[in-house]
Formats: sequence, structure tokens, C-alpha cells
Amino acid sequence: MTVLSTIQDRLALRFKNLLSGSTDGNPPWLEVVARGDEPGHFLPTDAPWVVHRDFGTLVGGVRALLVQALHPGSLAGVMQHSRYASEPLGRLAGTIRWLTVTTFASLPEALREGSRVVRLHNSVTGEYESPVQGRIAYRADDSDLLEWVHIAFMESFLTAHEWYSHVPLPRGNRATGADNYIDQWGISVKALGFEDVPHSRAEMDARLEQIAAAGVLTVTDDTRAVIAFIRNPPLPRAFKPVYRLLYEAAVASLRPEYRQLLGLRAWPTFVIVPVGRALLRLMRFAIGPKSPIEEAAIERLVRIGVLDGH
Repeated sequence: MTVLSTIQDRLALRFKNLLSGSTDGNPPWLEVVARGDEPGHFLPTDAPWVVHRDFGTLVGGVRALLVQALHPGSLAGVMQHSRYASEPLGRLAGTIRWLTVTTFASLPEALREGSRVVRLHNSVTGEYESPVQGRIAYRADDSDLLEWVHIAFMESFLTAHEWYSHVPLPRGNRATGADNYIDQWGISVKALGFEDVPHSRAEMDARLEQIAAAGVLTVTDDTRAVIAFIRNPPLPRAFKPVYRLLYEAAVASLRPEYRQLLGLRAWPTFVIVPVGRALLRLMRFAIGPKSPIEEAAIERLVRIGVLDGH
């Protein structure tokens, strides 16, 4: 083993421990991805696989949290039903599990993961103050909230990939790689009970414009508190400089109207884009090219004859 590979292994272990909460570098859902005798929703040539294996998701995840905070319903769910302040990494691990299993696991496991999330949603209820309707009751599985969370994640991962990744998106049978990603990733929320998904960038943008025009998005003291937490979460000291750059990359890639609502200032794109790209490449180099999750998924696909092992 070379000195470089030893350093990479140690950095990879610390990084994976941070994201998954594991102590051995293998997330608890690695076995879920590896097992089974069926393909999943996606193959390595599909757009969601390409996007979600890339480190651009680190920027996209931060960006999605910023966007979600603009909707008082999704914000209420976080404030009232999650321990984001006391256990931020635990909440992060739960989101990563859903994204990873849905993307890389077999179809039965992906559907089982969707059922797990639905059960969690069943207990997430309450009230929030809408700028349009006043005080209203909500459930996490309300269609408007599922739509907002789905689109916020999808648009954020797509935007982060386009801004900061060097890997092109496969077009499939769609006009663009972005359309292909949006169309294919729509299947992810069907297991959560939401079917009315956008199937192209034009449809996604139209949905976002409709939500904005309805006057639903707003910023309150709670919003500002969550944004302040996202800006400076309680991470280990060694990770703070890296996270700050990920955060700035996320802020810069926000839609200007969202950034204005949140009162955030962005670094110039001619600065943050090359810095963000360089940071993600450096992280990939530092941690090493191996991804246990992706390797487990590919090994399963080879084992069942979906992919050629040569």
C-alpha cells in the first residue's frame, strides 16, 4: 500500500463516517444496496445514477435545504419534527439513505425504502402560518409539500451538477440530459405517493414559477434561524473550511429570486464556479476513486447478469 493510498483511505473513512454515522466507513445501507436478485430503477448509464454518484450532490444537498426553507410547510416539518439542531448529521444520514437506496438498490429494496419514508411521514403533522391562507394544518404527505420537496431536491442536484461537475448527463431519448434526469428521477417519489411529477426542465420551471406566483414562499424568523444553521452547522473543525466552500457554491447557484428572498449574497460566478469545481475534484482525489455503494450496486448487477463483468 502506497503512502497516497493510505492517506486516501484515512480521509475516505473520516468523510464516510461523517455522512453516514458509521464507524467503519461503510454506511448501514451498503448491505441494502448489495443484496437482491433484481435490477433497480436505474443503471450506470442513466442520468440519476450519473448525478447521484458525483460529488456535486454535496453542493446540491446544501442548496436543496436552502430552497426547501422558503416554503413554510416544509420548514414547519423540519422545525417541529426533526432534531436538526441537536442531531444534524443524523437527519443528513436519513436523507442520504433514501437517495442512495432509491438510486442504487434493487427495485424491492427501493420500494421498501419508500415505505419506510412513508411511515415516517405519517407522524409528521401540525400547523404552519401561510402568507396566503393563514394558519393551516399540514401533513408531510400533502401533495403540495411532496411536490416542493421533490422539485427542490431535483432542481438542486441538477443545477449543482451542471455548475460544478465535469461529467456530461446522458440524454437517453430526451432532448437534453437535464430533461432525461428530471423525467427519470420522477419515479423516486411515486413510492411516496406522489405521481404528478414534472418530466422536463420546462415543466419543472413552470411548476416553480406557479408556486412563486401563488405567494406561498416566504421568509420568517424561523427561516432565518434555519439558514443561519445551514451556513454554520456544528461540524468537526477539519471539515469547516470545506463545508464553507460547499455552502458558498450552493448559494451562488440559487435562483436569483430565491437568493433575494433569503437575503443572501453570492460570490461572483467567475470565482465560485472554478473554485467549486476544483474543490470537488480535490475531494475526489483526496478520498480516492472508490465508492463502496456504487461498487456494491454494480457487483449486484453483474451477479444477476444485467451488466457484463468484463
